Amino acid sequence: MLPSPPSLLVLIILQGAPIETPTAVCGDSQRIELASAPTAETWEICVSPGMMTGILFDTIPVSLELQDEVRFVEVLRGRRGISFVPPEDMMRGDHFRLTARLGTGAAQELVTFTLVAHPGQATRQVNVYHDRRPRESYQQEVEEERARNQQLLQENQQLRARLDQTRGLSSLIADGIVGHNGVQTLEFKPDMPAPPDEPVSFIRGVTYRTDETVAAEVWLKNSSPEPWMTLRASLLDANDNEVPGVRLRQDAAIAPNNQGPVILEVDASRMQAQGHFKLKLWDEKSRVITIPELRFP
Repeated sequence: MLPSPPSLLVLIILQGAPIETPTAVCGDSQRIELASAPTAETWEICVSPGMMTGILFDTIPVSLELQDEVRFVEVLRGRRGISFVPPEDMMRGDHFRLTARLGTGAAQELVTFTLVAHPGQATRQVNVYHDRRPRESYQQEVEEERARNQQLLQENQQLRARLDQTRGLSSLIADGIVGHNGVQTLEFKPDMPAPPDEPVSFIRGVTYRTDETVAAEVWLKNSSPEPWMTLRASLLDANDNEVPGVRLRQDAAIAPNNQGPVILEVDASRMQAQGHFKLKLWDEKSRVITIPELRFP
């Protein structure tokens, strides 16, 4: 039995900055330019029970009408806007209408906002511009976006640094996965070669054991005309009881007339996962391959 480092799983987190549109994106703040979409029938705003949302206009509204206002927990009206806490029983997808009348006489304009419930997510500040926004507003938005991007950059750097720390053997030692016994390995092969017409067959494998986990790397030969990508794995003990918590990894599909590895891992102490096991692998087309004799070191 020779020591060998176990496999490491890498989590890639993709982040993207939201793009502001006329509809709500559930950001902390939202800017609405009525002049940019004069034909818009309604504007959506994210609200949430227990969280206050404030709407501020750049022009003094003639009136503000809030649908079912009596149901709202709190409603505060100001000279140029309104703040409110929506009803406590508001469920995801529920909505209320807020109607604003802007201007006077023949130039009076009716604007409708739809307050849409997103539990735990609310836009706290909404700025509504009747005309084109002043230059200072754009500059403020640029500064806010720059600060947001800087924060995302810092978070990304922190995640990368944390990911780099998990790559080394020192992390495995610190986490107690690898102790003074190291990593034991055991090679195994099928008792008999697979028939020539077998579409997918097992050709060789290696099992691993650390202080906290066991793993198996099995190599498959794909003689079928379609790629093989493992969708599910089942590890059965000698009594055909399924071992819970199997984690599966296959980095790439095995192309026709090619070979490739499939890796599985299970949390187990040195005293667990003993004896003979049976491994079953299913692909996306419900094809199955069975490896009848599998042991861990």
